[in-house]
Amino acid sequence: MLLELGDVAASTGGDGRIVQSSGSESTVVTRIGTLGFELGMPTEATARKLYDELDFQRAVQAYLWGLTAVGVAQHIEGLIHDTGAQSGDIALYDDYRSKSVGLAYNNNTPYLTGYIDLTLAGPVVIDYPAGPSAGAVIDLWERPVADVGLPGADRGQGARYLLIGPGQDALEDTEGYRVIHSRTLKNGFFLRTLDPDRTKAKALRESVHIYPYSQRDNPPHRDVLLPKEDGDLLNQGQPRGLAFWELLSKTLAAEPGEDRDRFFMAMLKPLGIEAGKAFAPDERQKSILMEAAHVGEAMAKTLAFRPRVDGIRYRADSHWENAIAPWFTVDQDEGNSTQFDERNALYYVAYGMSNGAVSKIAGVGQAYVAAYRDALGMPFDGSQSYVLRVPADPPAKLFWSVSLYDLDTRCIIQNETNMPDLVSLQDLEQNSDGSVDIYMGPHSPAEHEKNWIQTVPGHGWYAYFRLYGPTQEYFDRSWAIPDIETAG
Repeated sequence: MLLELGDVAASTGGDGRIVQSSGSESTVVTRIGTLGFELGMPTEATARKLYDELDFQRAVQAYLWGLTAVGVAQHIEGLIHDTGAQSGDIALYDDYRSKSVGLAYNNNTPYLTGYIDLTLAGPVVIDYPAGPSAGAVIDLWERPVADVGLPGADRGQGARYLLIGPGQDALEDTEGYRVIHSRTLKNGFFLRTLDPDRTKAKALRESVHIYPYSQRDNPPHRDVLLPKEDGDLLNQGQPRGLAFWELLSKTLAAEPGEDRDRFFMAMLKPLGIEAGKAFAPDERQKSILMEAAHVGEAMAKTLAFRPRVDGIRYRADSHWENAIAPWFTVDQDEGNSTQFDERNALYYVAYGMSNGAVSKIAGVGQAYVAAYRDALGMPFDGSQSYVLRVPADPPAKLFWSVSLYDLDTRCIIQNETNMPDLVSLQDLEQNSDGSVDIYMGPHSPAEHEKNWIQTVPGHGWYAYFRLYGPTQEYFDRSWAIPDIETAG
């Protein structure tokens, strides 16, 4: 089609473009504005516009690509800031204050966590004790290197693991070790003691020792660290703005990289992020990176809280969703592609993956369902009151819990009661049919204080319902959990 506009001709072709031509000059109308050409050549102004847009689009996608690695790196930064941890140290986060800075932590479980930097002294030994526990070594992209404890190769009998990183020579003397290989040089480590006897649990966690292979003949002893008592602790969610890119650049600097990530590394070069070079973006690059971080996080938040994939709902009759997509593979790869959106949705809100976390065996591990909206499909408002009726006999072999998280920080909510969750092991009020009503709101409901979680006006929140030792009724979805409803 050709439209005559004075001495300017405008046409729309089968490709949907709107083209305006006048002599040797032409323009194309696009979603990013009008692009000018002279004899088909982009004008200088158009080239500048397109390079800015090219770099912005690449930066947004690089944000999503790097989100997981930055989450692991920020967790390491938090350990260093809060406890003074060095590579191989283990820190215990076991109170409301300390657990309120971790992504998806809950208040009823102690967290033992650390990091391992294989760039410092080469391969590392993990002396892991026998006893009831579960944990994992994860790489920089949250892929489990190995589970340890009951879900691991040692099956709770204890073992001496030898962690070897990329590019590190194979060691001659590996007899007596369970050798595990990481695809990255920086790694996370966490475990959970499962012995109900606190004295035995304490002895078990103090028996975990991590040290360089080179010190195997005289391994050092290190005490379990605790977060500092004074001053703020570091939020372990991905930092915002330019700080995100600073940490990404720092984190990638020592890593050899993988073939699957080459295109992203190439995209980052024009933005001032390149292996072996200091991060020193100019003003143009800073502006693009800052805006891309804002848009990238908004996209990650959308992937997490308003997913568009089929099958993420736990059941069609409520708004509860699987916190981990049922088809998610911990290695993140499937067929000839990678679970890119699933990875971003999960690790924007959580830290710490293991094979046990996605167990499909009834009675083993834990399962999570999440509520991001109420029965009417509206987000949860900290100034309103809500109620959840937990049906009798939830499919949990051990126990269940309800935890509330701040929508902005993705950490447990900060309230005056210092109680962001309720657990079935507590003395909760039950209805005559065995169901339990959980009340959530800014004010304590009369005569139901035992079953109340305080919310904070001005803050949005969401809920996790955890099942410890999920039974078959959870896996076949024959168990139904109703929506959280507004209370009168």
